[in-house]
Amino acid sequence: MSDMQFNNFDAFKDAADEPGASQGDKVHVRVQQRNGRKCITTVAGLAGDLDIKRICKAFKKNFSCNGAVQNDEDESEVIQLSGDQRTNVKEFLVDQEIAHSDAIVLHGF
Repeated sequence: MSDMQFNNFDAFKDAADEPGASQGDKVHVRVQQRNGRKCITTVAGLAGDLDIKRICKAFKKNFSCNGAVQNDEDESEVIQLSGDQRTNVKEFLVDQEIAHSDAIVLHGF
């Protein structure tokens, strides 16, 4: 019985600790309830070499909504759009080849 080999799998190890499985390459699209029926869509995690202001301008023009670029706590830029634009943002990012569909995470109700 002493020659049995068990798999050394740690169930409590964080997935982000694995090599090549970083959370930094994900684009997070969230919706936040404001008041009543109003909500805000936020897009975070876009690559730093992209022109975030141009992407925000394209979102505003294509989706007919208002939007702004805000700085996050960790000095990253976040796009805020008025209304629930989660599916529109995902389709736009995939169509323009800004991000792959498996790298986009949709959050919210």
